[in-house]
Amino acid sequence: MQKTAIPSEKEALSRAQALCSRRECCVSEIREKLTLWQQPVAVQDRIIERLQSEGYIDELRFSRAYALDKMRYNHWGRQKIAQMLRLLDVPDRDRQTALRELPDDEYLDILRRALRSKLPTIRARNDYERRGKLMRFLLGRGFEMDLIREVMEGE
Repeated sequence: MQKTAIPSEKEALSRAQALCSRRECCVSEIREKLTLWQQPVAVQDRIIERLQSEGYIDELRFSRAYALDKMRYNHWGRQKIAQMLRLLDVPDRDRQTALRELPDDEYLDILRRALRSKLPTIRARNDYERRGKLMRFLLGRGFEMDLIREVMEGE
């Protein structure tokens, strides 16, 4: 088996730029890649600083795109999106901004659709049990309890 050579700082920068050009990335994802490429912490810091100054990495832009994608395509609620952004070490300010900017009408529509699609699949002995199972499902998707109650009462 052939050993792969450790890329130079210039090559690592070039790879990171290419990665950031293909999709939105956050600092922690790039740092993870640079660690995988066996770059020292000082080199990682220089590369990340350069990527940020050149606009390849923007945590706010990343968090906005991430939040919108997870809401639209994965049908996640704000709480689950916030938790995942926290795990990616996105700054609190950027995370909160992205969550506030999610379109409320679309968000509630996704919650309603999730409720309607799950309801027929729930097996329960009575309405109380069915309601509890439905609430747990929607909470697991990351929707807020007050919105779940509001939508369930309206259905």
